[in-house]
Amino acid sequence: MTKSSLTPASSKDGVVWITGGRSVIGAQLAQEYAAQGWTVAITARDQKMLNAVARGSRNIHVYSGDITKRRELARLVDAIEQKHGSIALAILNAGIYLPTDLPKFDARLFDRSFAVNLTGTVNCLDPIIPRMVQRGQGQIALMASVAGFGGLPTSAAYGATKAALLNMGEALAMELAAAGVMVHVIAPGFVETPATDRNRFAMPFLQPVEVAARRIMDGLQRGRFFIVFPRRFGLILRLLNLLPRNLYVGLFRAVLRRR
Repeated sequence: MTKSSLTPASSKDGVVWITGGRSVIGAQLAQEYAAQGWTVAITARDQKMLNAVARGSRNIHVYSGDITKRRELARLVDAIEQKHGSIALAILNAGIYLPTDLPKFDARLFDRSFAVNLTGTVNCLDPIIPRMVQRGQGQIALMASVAGFGGLPTSAAYGATKAALLNMGEALAMELAAAGVMVHVIAPGFVETPATDRNRFAMPFLQPVEVAARRIMDGLQRGRFFIVFPRRFGLILRLLNLLPRNLYVGLFRAVLRRR
């Protein structure tokens, strides 16, 4: 194994692989990286939607797959690297937001959220980490959320998965650095997507997807471990989470009672 210093990847180093490539953020990232000359591989289950993202670009290549199926992901990564070269940057963006509607409880929301957001991410890491470690270089970005900072209404399932990704990302970043692999955690606030369109509550600091993509790409290029945006919203939530937990939970209970 050859070890190297931690250096952000460039288009000369290989491929950027984006899961959730048919989603609004994933599609925007794919198009932005392709415009910069990267070879881009995008993955999602919907072949037609992926084709629509790739249409008109010679640099975007479609690899449909289901991140909940570990063996399928391993074969997919093999196919990408055999056809286009090493994956230098993996942006593990695939995820779902299934809001809880308590006091009605549906365990299936949790099962599905964990399977896609958490285990699905692990399934992507399984074939990627050994390859990057062997090469002594690479970048991996986990798509978490500011909802992972602490419990929030409607986010019992979603927030739990994102909190786990925050924790896992920190541990991976610590341990993989010696092998030359950079790990990043991305924690967006509210971004204009079909998922946020369904929200029935105010969304402070809502950002266009173009701005979100630029923040992500800039953070990755600068080598920042924790990429949080909008910064003011992230700071507010982080400060709230410094409160004693009894006070934090009580504050949101009071807000919900007023509603």
